[in-house]
Amino acid sequence: MKALFFLRHYNDIDHMTPVIFKWVDSGHCCDVVLLGKKRFMRDYRIEFLRKLNGVQLVHIQEILPRFEFMLWRLQMLMLVRSAQDSAFSPLVKYFNRAYDFKKREPVWQRVTNRLLDYSFKDKKQGVVAFDWIERNSYICVEWVETFVSMARNMGFGTVSLPHGDSPHASQLIRRGEWVLEPDTSFSAAGMFDQVVVPNEFCSVRFRPLFDNHKIAVLGSPRYCDEWLAKLATILPPSPLAQSDSRLKVAMFLRKKNYTTFWEEVGEVVQVIAAFPGVELAIKPHTRGGWKQSLTNDAKLRRLPNVTMVNDDVHSIHLLDWADVIIELATSVVYEAVKARKPVLAADYLHAGRSATAFFMPETELRCRDDVYEKIAGFLSDGCEDYYIEEHRQRFLQEMIDVGGVDVLGRYVKLLEGQVQIDKPVVDNLVIAS
Repeated sequence: MKALFFLRHYNDIDHMTPVIFKWVDSGHCCDVVLLGKKRFMRDYRIEFLRKLNGVQLVHIQEILPRFEFMLWRLQMLMLVRSAQDSAFSPLVKYFNRAYDFKKREPVWQRVTNRLLDYSFKDKKQGVVAFDWIERNSYICVEWVETFVSMARNMGFGTVSLPHGDSPHASQLIRRGEWVLEPDTSFSAAGMFDQVVVPNEFCSVRFRPLFDNHKIAVLGSPRYCDEWLAKLATILPPSPLAQSDSRLKVAMFLRKKNYTTFWEEVGEVVQVIAAFPGVELAIKPHTRGGWKQSLTNDAKLRRLPNVTMVNDDVHSIHLLDWADVIIELATSVVYEAVKARKPVLAADYLHAGRSATAFFMPETELRCRDDVYEKIAGFLSDGCEDYYIEEHRQRFLQEMIDVGGVDVLGRYVKLLEGQVQIDKPVVDNLVIAS
């Protein structure tokens, strides 16, 4: 069976690579088209995919004629929210009114036809997979809607796969969110035949927006056992130096648009840095980390035992290096939970409630005193026996291994079911009803 996967940036490469790996490992073939920046062609996961039998991986620029690519890219840039919210907003809006959908549509259709012909020439069945496309995505919804509509009319299945996990057990988590109501930015996913989510926390964002029969809850491809075992064999060497510190602490930050109480985050950094023998490494978000006030705080940067790590240090490297991890509601720490490394869910540093603290209350930091006492406890007593195992197992079952440990197998079966869209999806999938 043939599939066409589209990748955009770091997050969907991270979460969709396991699905692509399992797809070809199951005897199928696929094309992978990178839509984002060409620098991602050097990503170690992309290099891994390129070496797999059954995978043909290219950047979209390698498929389209230069002028056609430039038109496609220009239309894309004019429609994404970042352009419409920029200083050039009046010019962008004027351009979009003058050069309306009827004028843009021929470019969308030409590009779509070229990509479908590239992947499915002489084939009458197949499946197309994007990640979770949102109204404010880097790739504009208008083109994806055109692509999905044309692909479906040609008989191909269409699937939206996860580009992340849900680190929140609450909804009002971003700046400007004041009312508990459905987030319509996720409504674009309704264009697909199936929308896949790792767990029920993720499904909440989609359920009010379209028919529940579209939603498949299949577990986390990124944090399942099968992929973590494979990932360990392809991860490049860590650039982090060995450390003889008594306690190594890693902190992961979120994007600027999530409400974070940065002043108190800075205070927590100072609390941790004041402990002798403790080393703290802070990783800004992979997209937009430079916009976070903490990363530009000269006072914190001068602390001898505090380091701001750059994008050359993958999150896994930092998780391997650290003894303890502090999270501000980010799913990257799920890997640490699986490894039984202590995660401190610093919920009082942001506006949300983390899934980590929801399932494992023993992980929650509620005040600055908690920070101090936890660090002092790790220094005096070590990091063993941190979790209540019953809580940890419930977290793993409901957030990662939903429906059983064969997570990647369920993803493959769903995609196979969409290749022959006139047949029902296989029985043992956990499909929302």
